[in-house]
Amino acid sequence: MAFNTWMIFVVTVFFVSATPGPNMLLAMSHGIRFGLRGALPTMAGLLLALGLIMGGSAAGLGALLATSELLFSIVKYVGAAYLVWLGYQAWRAPVKAEAETATADADAPVSGWQRFRTGFLVAMSNPKAFVFFTALFPQFMRADVPQLPQLLVLAGTFYVIESSWQLVYAFGGAKLKHWLTSPLRQRLMNRFAGGSFMAAGIALSTVNRV
Repeated sequence: MAFNTWMIFVVTVFFVSATPGPNMLLAMSHGIRFGLRGALPTMAGLLLALGLIMGGSAAGLGALLATSELLFSIVKYVGAAYLVWLGYQAWRAPVKAEAETATADADAPVSGWQRFRTGFLVAMSNPKAFVFFTALFPQFMRADVPQLPQLLVLAGTFYVIESSWQLVYAFGGAKLKHWLTSPLRQRLMNRFAGGSFMAAGIALSTVNRV
């Protein structure tokens, strides 16, 4: 792979990953709730799902989803419903008084496994991701050279950029946690996060295969 081609891929992925989609919103919201360290299991779930999606796309699952209307629709609506449900939970999440904020985590403990599972399910809930990788990678690959090394370079690059942006969002969320000391600010953040997840779910339910 030519260096210029790889740099174009880096720039493209940099801006694609920076877009605040469901994965980044989840990393930020868990950064707010649990801090940067507490959001690491969530990110692990997101990144494991990302690896499976890229592997599935490389193996042809993305092409299958692109050609099977029924399969795509099933995955699409299940994923959309899950995001809307997460949004509803965030929207209705209780707020804490200032004196209770410091002990918020102790009141409603969420295990690392639960955070990991949520991250995994959110990332896996978008069938468009399979089609996206199937469509994206070939644009930067040459047909006259071995495919596997090229796929590994592209997937590894995407992985590094995506995980870096997740850290940025989680770190930003952790910093916001100190700002969210009043019930009003907490309620506004809950509405923002919940509305964003529900909007993402509704948007996901309307996407086409291509």
